[in-house]
Amino acid sequence: MDPLTDVLGQLDLRSAQFARLEAQEPWAVGFQGYRHIKFGAVLQGTCRITVADLPAPVTLTEGDCYLLGNGRNYELSGGPATRTVPSPEVFTGRTEGSTVRIGAVCDAIVVGCGFDLDDANAAVLVDVLPPLVHVPAGSGAARSIRAALELLRAETDAPGLGTPFVTERLSQMLLVHLLRAHVAERGAEGGVWLTALGDRQISAALTLMHDMPARHWTVGELAAKAGMSRSQFAARFAKTVGMPPLEYLVSWRIRSAARELRTTDRTVLAIATRWGYGSESSFSHAFKRVMGAPPGTYRTQWQSGRRRV
Repeated sequence: MDPLTDVLGQLDLRSAQFARLEAQEPWAVGFQGYRHIKFGAVLQGTCRITVADLPAPVTLTEGDCYLLGNGRNYELSGGPATRTVPSPEVFTGRTEGSTVRIGAVCDAIVVGCGFDLDDANAAVLVDVLPPLVHVPAGSGAARSIRAALELLRAETDAPGLGTPFVTERLSQMLLVHLLRAHVAERGAEGGVWLTALGDRQISAALTLMHDMPARHWTVGELAAKAGMSRSQFAARFAKTVGMPPLEYLVSWRIRSAARELRTTDRTVLAIATRWGYGSESSFSHAFKRVMGAPPGTYRTQWQSGRRRV
């Protein structure tokens, strides 16, 4: 299994709050940061996006897509500068699948969708994204996105039976395409697991770890599979992923085990065995090092609602 598919599966990705906005210039809408990830696309016209902590607005044209993460506030606007209207004033009272309109003329159409993730693992993806991922319509990566955007526009132009289901699936597909585009654009220089997928040899090693996370891989074995010397592999992995190979492996293995503790009634010993640990004590030691508490305590805290990260 490729690492991105594995991560998205662990995150229990859910789409929420899909919206379509048609606006007449001048207009400006301010949005509170979405708690996990927000996707957006310009279906017609142009607008600007201003993101907290970024030095300048970015111009978006028809066919451009973007991702926002880490709960940063942002503003969408078009035309000359004007008063920014908070999004609750604009979207109050809208129903699922409806279009919100500002003004009588449609200068721009923007669609957006929030993605909710499993709170316990959201940081695995959210923390490796920059404040703004912008994929211009004219980029090479945008070619694969264009067909989905055309379907999304057609579906929201004339909503019908099952439209919420269709828009949710299209939004999820576009999210994956935007993540692919981000990897292609950044190459392997981001220093996190996601951009490391742009390095063919390191990606091969990551895929092996996600395919068989319970296996007791050695750095030498992973290096051989990647077609590199042990020292070369260890250095490049640490540079491109941001941590040594076995630290990454243990971290992912423990996060996967933690999900089972939260979502199943399997015993700690059964989960330890499933994830490659020969004893409950060795599993508990590794688990506490990664998650900050022993597995039994972690499960109890989660079930009681006291643990939310």
